[in-house]
Amino acid sequence: MSEALFDRLGGDDGIRKIVDVLVDNHASNPVVSTRFSGSDLGNLKKMAGDFFVAGSGGPEIYSGKDMISAHRHMNISGDEFVAVLDDAMNAMEANNVGQREKEEVLYILYSLKEQVVRL
Repeated sequence: MSEALFDRLGGDDGIRKIVDVLVDNHASNPVVSTRFSGSDLGNLKKMAGDFFVAGSGGPEIYSGKDMISAHRHMNISGDEFVAVLDDAMNAMEANNVGQREKEEVLYILYSLKEQVVRL
């Protein structure tokens, strides 16, 4: 049996490092940065990290909204969604995440598209 994605990403510490870069990427990405202006980036990093930990097979520590509730009425475009995926891939690359793990994370994130885009 293979090790859980959570463990292969470095557990809680590894995922938090990825999320720190990811949120910083969002904040500086011209396609989505306005969505994050005025946000508490520290809290966003914590909540995104908790979500990522739980979604990758780690402890169920996420206590935030589900994806539909969190993104309802935001009218997120397909281009914005792709920009967020690119930010995630770049954050994993910056943290030397293996190709297999990057593909698994991309698959998981892409599976959320219908819960996020144009709600």
